[in-house]
Amino acid sequence: MIDKELLKRTVAEAISGTDLFVVDIAVNASNDIVVELDSATGVDIDICAAVTRRIEEVFDRDAEDYSLEVGSAGITSDFKVRAQYDKNVGNDVEILTRDGRKLRGVLVEVAPGEPADTDVDFTVEISVKVKEPGAKRPVVKQEALRLNSAECKYVRYDLKF
Repeated sequence: MIDKELLKRTVAEAISGTDLFVVDIAVNASNDIVVELDSATGVDIDICAAVTRRIEEVFDRDAEDYSLEVGSAGITSDFKVRAQYDKNVGNDVEILTRDGRKLRGVLVEVAPGEPADTDVDFTVEISVKVKEPGAKRPVVKQEALRLNSAECKYVRYDLKF
């Protein structure tokens, strides 16, 4: 069985001195390893190859039969750690809350904390139609909404085509 703590330390060593951060490291019962990385400047194939080589130096494939996938979290992936929220401040996001509301807006603020935190407080600015007293038609106003990642099924970058 793959030692997940050793794997985490190995990946941390491989990306030290860069702006990369770990989004997720998953190891299943079949020893399939998936490492998701991200950065404010992007993740290229050379970085993924270097991290792969470092993991293969530490974990002998003959002693441990495993498959390994190292890649970027991707633009359509759900946010999992605070560093992804920080990276996307000012960008459009799509949110599905646990009570079923689908929201779209601009991520305007993220509460301070560690980059690897999974419990994240954030503020999103959404457009809301409001019917003013005496007005014939509703007007669109911006409203700041404070949320916590635990209240959301997902938060992700909002792709607009």
